[in-house]
Amino acid sequence: MLGLVIALLWLLQDAVLPFMVAFALSYLLDPPVRWMEKFRVRRWIAVSLMVGAVVLVALVALFTVIPQLAGQLASLLERLPAYAARLQQIIGENVSRWVQKFGGWEQLGLKPPGDEFSSAAGDVIGPAVSWGVGFMRSVASGGGTIISVLSLFVVSPIVAFYLLLDWDRMLNAVDGWLPRAHREEIRGVARDVNRAVAASLRGQALVSLFLALWYGIGLQLAGLNFGLLIGLSAGVLSVIPYVGSFVGLGVACLVAIVQFWPEWQAIGLVLLVFVSGQLLEGYVLTPKLIGEAIGLHPVWMMFSLFAFGALFGFVGLLLAVPMSAIAAVLARHALQTYLASPYYHDEGSASVPPGSSHDL
Repeated sequence: MLGLVIALLWLLQDAVLPFMVAFALSYLLDPPVRWMEKFRVRRWIAVSLMVGAVVLVALVALFTVIPQLAGQLASLLERLPAYAARLQQIIGENVSRWVQKFGGWEQLGLKPPGDEFSSAAGDVIGPAVSWGVGFMRSVASGGGTIISVLSLFVVSPIVAFYLLLDWDRMLNAVDGWLPRAHREEIRGVARDVNRAVAASLRGQALVSLFLALWYGIGLQLAGLNFGLLIGLSAGVLSVIPYVGSFVGLGVACLVAIVQFWPEWQAIGLVLLVFVSGQLLEGYVLTPKLIGEAIGLHPVWMMFSLFAFGALFGFVGLLLAVPMSAIAAVLARHALQTYLASPYYHDEGSASVPPGSSHDL
């Protein structure tokens, strides 16, 4: 079954994005809908209010914030090659100045690099900037090769509305299909999967929102060109672990060095925004909002990002965390079952308690 799902995702990776967004919206909006039902609000009214609120916020962003950010993004992408060339020049000038302080190239027994150093620096900086530009362009147009981004504002809310409306009915139907002999065991696994997926979706969404505000406001106050755009983009991309912070930090440092050099205080302030954001994420937000519900080692997380990204592109990067969380829960339960089975123990020996297995 899991193999069939992966095969369908691979074949329909572009077309599946609006439905994936709709499912994520349904999953995130179900708790507030249930909360409204406690006050005797009919489910269809609660669902309409929640989906309508999401659509309203999306439309306000689409017609006010997004056009301005899109214009800044186009301008930033145009300037990045010039920024890279200026960074290359700054590096060359400072290396030469430091060498002169120690007596010059001849005194150090070194050959003056001439254009060789610039070429070597360009070989490093150029591909890095090209990759960054290509990545941001692919993110900006992700999922748009077949389905227009506009479909996210049309298809996703409609699908989310019907999913939320029939959420309990679908869960009850699936529960009725479970084999009676193993129903409680499967329900226990499903509860663990639900906790892990809820932590990955809701927790990562809240972390991403906080980081977007932190980076955006911080870089804007630091006076960085395109600071709001870089900060918001880094925060939004933080829904994909590691990607947002690394891309945002790289672009922010490039722009800061070109803009502020040689004022180290201003460049350090930009670095401080990202360092403080990472410390808050790693030691406060992630433990509080996500905790140990996912239980994935960072190495496995990075492998999942590479694997799902290679298989499904941008959609795979979005799916990596929840799918890895599900896989980790299933693997832990499979390991517990194996350690408690006669295949691991002698027939006459006592079985190992299920809680004795180690986290993956």
